[in-house]
Amino acid sequence: MRRFQNKLFLPHFQFFCCLFLLFNPSVTFASIADAKEIERQLANPAPLSLSKNGLADLQRFYAARHSQPVWVTPNPASSLLDAALTFIASAETEGLNSEDYQLQHLQQLQHRAGQSSSAAIELEVLTTHAVLMLARDLARGHLTATAADKDWHIPQRTFDAVAFLQEALKKDRLQQAFDELSPKHPSYQSLKQTLAHYRQLAGNHTEWIHIPSSASIRPGDNHPHIPLIRQRMVQAYAADGVAEYRIAASGNQHYDPELVTAVKAFQAQHGLNSDGVIGKNTLRALNRPLTWKIRQLRINMERLRWLPGNLGARYLLVNTAGFKLSAFENGEQVLDMRIIVGRDYRSTPSFNGALSHMVINPYWNVPVSIATKDLLPKQQSDPTFFTNGGFKIYPGNNRNGEPIDPGTIDWHSLKRGFPYVLRQDPGKNNALGRLKFMFANSFDIYLHDTPSKSLFQRDIRTFSSGCIRLEKPLELAAFALNKESLWEKFTENMEGDKTVTTHLPKPLPIYLVYITAWANGPDKLVHFYPDIYDRDSSTLRYARW
Repeated sequence: MRRFQNKLFLPHFQFFCCLFLLFNPSVTFASIADAKEIERQLANPAPLSLSKNGLADLQRFYAARHSQPVWVTPNPASSLLDAALTFIASAETEGLNSEDYQLQHLQQLQHRAGQSSSAAIELEVLTTHAVLMLARDLARGHLTATAADKDWHIPQRTFDAVAFLQEALKKDRLQQAFDELSPKHPSYQSLKQTLAHYRQLAGNHTEWIHIPSSASIRPGDNHPHIPLIRQRMVQAYAADGVAEYRIAASGNQHYDPELVTAVKAFQAQHGLNSDGVIGKNTLRALNRPLTWKIRQLRINMERLRWLPGNLGARYLLVNTAGFKLSAFENGEQVLDMRIIVGRDYRSTPSFNGALSHMVINPYWNVPVSIATKDLLPKQQSDPTFFTNGGFKIYPGNNRNGEPIDPGTIDWHSLKRGFPYVLRQDPGKNNALGRLKFMFANSFDIYLHDTPSKSLFQRDIRTFSSGCIRLEKPLELAAFALNKESLWEKFTENMEGDKTVTTHLPKPLPIYLVYITAWANGPDKLVHFYPDIYDRDSSTLRYARW
């Protein structure tokens, strides 16, 4: 089994080296950064290898202060440079790479700045450049979201790093300003803490016990892999501190109740059904390398940085990777439910909007792609499928005309396309169930009830054509209407077949995101979910993390 590479030590080594340099009293500056030299350096920036935007930011920043230095000044007692370099070193704790901000080079320049005016100028300018870059990356993300993930459509925050730094210096609150940059969402902070702990485990050469593939192991079975699974639970306790994982390793091959309880807790943490059956999905989660989980934490911290800083006082968060919808009010999660999302070839994108209204007993206007690929083959196999399912067929694009008797159409003659409008009437068999939630978007995606309740018991719930099926539509309706419970007339309408539209008293923000590492509940435990759409892998390749 592979051991972790030495590079996993690098973040901690660099961080503590930086602290040593910062607080070593022997490091002083014999030279200071002169305003004219700063002007000269920015007029001839080629040796600094700056991007066009990076140079423009530096020129704008120093022009506003008449090229006066910030970090390398006549005052050797100034703590500004200390604060800046500590801030840059902290990039590692945020899941970023401190070498993207030239930390090691800045440390070397700090050593040389006492004897070299050119080193002092370079230290001044590159420290500013690094601070501006890292501030921007923490506030809105290191990557351009739409380039890193073609399915991400939530606008990234606009952030002026130059104005941020100018304001922080003007108000003499640089450290406080640095502390306020990264997301304050509790889940981000939990991911950050877990990343630090997992990196510590990696630094200690921790290796997960590998469990070989086998047929499903059920509670009460005797199996030779059980002792390995016990050892793996001991490791899981060291990693995550979940009380149920605290069991003793032994050679006992019996899958006893204590181990079943531990496995159920592990399944819950990894987005699987807590049935205690050790099948292929549970084995995959048990064998997921620590190095992968570290990368998974990093990329999900980045996704959280892509989100707006303020999601709203009341909002919905739909995590397609975790098959979960959560409702938040004043920063607290007040509702949580399972969902069904799009199949891999009809994957649900990441985007945002605002719920505006609900439709009780909706019609289902079937998209042409679904009519052609999914429903037409069923009608061709069973001539009564459309009739028994409550579907009506209309000519062309005219759903207001007289419906066509499906028995008069030669369905087998349709080889390409679907030259009809297909609509399913409201009722108990309607694919949208009794309730759908609408919000304007370019993907024709909405939330809805479903008659297929049994699918919520599956581990991997990718069964829809892109829309979101809800486990608890009535509870969501109450939250959307800002009511503790639904009024009697609402439930009466649901029991009939009449279509009724109910507008929300206020638009409700909704964010559909793909987050494979997320902290749930008051215990702040990070839950890990399968990369169902392969977006972790593709985004990590793009980031080169």
